[in-house]
Amino acid sequence: MKKIIISIVIIIIVIAGVSLYIVFAPATKFSNDTRYLYVRDNASVQEQILLQLDTGNLIRSVKMFNILAKQTKAFSHVTPGRFEIKKEESIFNIVRTLRNNHQTPVRLVINKLRIREDLAKIIGKNFSTDSVTTLSFLSNNDSLVQLGVDTNTLMTLIIPDTYFLNWTASPKKILLRLKDEQEKFWSKDDRTQKAAALNLTPAQVYTLASIVEEETNKNDEKGNIASVYYNRLNTNMKLGADPTVKFALKDFGLKRIYTKYTTTPSPYNTYVNYGLPPGPICTPSSVTIDAVLNMPKTGYLFFVAKSDFSGYHQFSSNYAEHQKYAQLYQQALDTFMVHKQRDSLNKISQP
Repeated sequence: MKKIIISIVIIIIVIAGVSLYIVFAPATKFSNDTRYLYVRDNASVQEQILLQLDTGNLIRSVKMFNILAKQTKAFSHVTPGRFEIKKEESIFNIVRTLRNNHQTPVRLVINKLRIREDLAKIIGKNFSTDSVTTLSFLSNNDSLVQLGVDTNTLMTLIIPDTYFLNWTASPKKILLRLKDEQEKFWSKDDRTQKAAALNLTPAQVYTLASIVEEETNKNDEKGNIASVYYNRLNTNMKLGADPTVKFALKDFGLKRIYTKYTTTPSPYNTYVNYGLPPGPICTPSSVTIDAVLNMPKTGYLFFVAKSDFSGYHQFSSNYAEHQKYAQLYQQALDTFMVHKQRDSLNKISQP
């Protein structure tokens, strides 16, 4: 009898030890640093989590996880959201994360976006709302009026940056957050006052900056390019900005804007219409916005790429001078294309 009792005690100790090991030892099966559990509000929390753990092959013992989660009533504490599982994390820590409803926010990185579809795509990729639903919201002026924008000015809400939001955030909540950050941006460094001094609204500055953003990636000449378009505005010239033609055509891969493209009927085509387009053609960086706000006073009305292909531009205050620089660039481009074609033929002819 004594031996039986000892054996039972040993078995209990072994089982307890194994159970404790399973619960507290590293339990994940994946190799990357983190994986996530997603909980939606349209199904059982327990079923959703267990299914992801099982089919995703995330942990070694889904059964032990389920037992511990039930005992601690973890499932009843979970609300819809995203929960992080770290590499080599224990079942105990995973259950504790869920019981504390400790959700992991989405790190939303926004750089240059051009159209509503771009915004809908990154929201659909990163949040619980799909891109189709998001695009429907972004394309509805009745929805956007609550945010003080319409389908043309929607992108003025976005200051490219990194934002942290809950995975379950709706398109409206995401835009409200962007709007809040946008208002903070304009309230700093006298930006609103600087826009007023230019006789422009913040939205108009943003739109002008979007054109400058598409014209160059050279931060040290963005102010001069902004001054060209600002001077054209003030002298009642058409802006004639090539990037607005690309936007009108929705063809952002165009390398050269031929005359046939400049007649494209669109309110965004500044070869056809006077003034700024009805909204931005991309989301400019804060550097570009500030370059517009702090642009130098110049007499420039024209600019063309330099013939050294440095990526910089040559600026002119009159058309005759502009034509001279334009011819130099065209000659350099023609020479470059001849050499390029010759090199290609030589490669083909080589055995």
